[in-house]
Amino acid sequence: MESKSKGPAYGRNLVKQALDSSYSYEGYRELVAGHAAAQTTTGSNPSQAYIDYTQLNHRRMRRWEKQFKLPDTTVSWLSQGVRPQIWLVLTESWCGDAAPVLPVLQAFASSSPNIELRIALRDAHPDLIDRYRTEGALAIPKLLVLDPDSLEVQASWGPRPAVLMRMVRKYKEQHGTLSPELRETMQRWYNRDRGQALLSELVALLTLEKIGDGAFLGGTIRFAETGS
Repeated sequence: MESKSKGPAYGRNLVKQALDSSYSYEGYRELVAGHAAAQTTTGSNPSQAYIDYTQLNHRRMRRWEKQFKLPDTTVSWLSQGVRPQIWLVLTESWCGDAAPVLPVLQAFASSSPNIELRIALRDAHPDLIDRYRTEGALAIPKLLVLDPDSLEVQASWGPRPAVLMRMVRKYKEQHGTLSPELRETMQRWYNRDRGQALLSELVALLTLEKIGDGAFLGGTIRFAETGS
């Protein structure tokens, strides 16, 4: 949920700043490819680990782009029209979850003229990601669903499907931080799932099928409260 420590106008200004410096999916892929080739990384922590993750993510995204396809039924449903919206994603080139998530988001956007996908770098917009923390963390990728006219955030998703959210939550309770071994386990889960969990959650987000207090599918989707 959006923080109420500052008003809606402040939030919209942060969103506009992020949009003004954002990339199309194709532009973001060129950015990541360039960093991978130069052995550099985005973000405020240009460590060797993040450089290595950027190179790995570039290869993983290419594989996902080739392998993931939306079901014909979903493509048909999207072609019938969803309300106009902007999908603004905050991420970085080193983010492991973004590698499988972004190609799936792009598949949705490319199948609907009413969904515009934009990608901005998290570390360039600290105040915006601070308003959309996940369980206290500046977790990415974070998807913000925007009204294209008002730029109000209507819903958010991220940083990963609900099954993995529960896995990570349990692991942190036991170990405190995520290990390289767990990150590899998560990537194997993404590969086995083939994007189906995220597909279901995005369909739920688009249809606005609220349940209970507004949390969806394990708490990965949140809808903005009226007047926030």
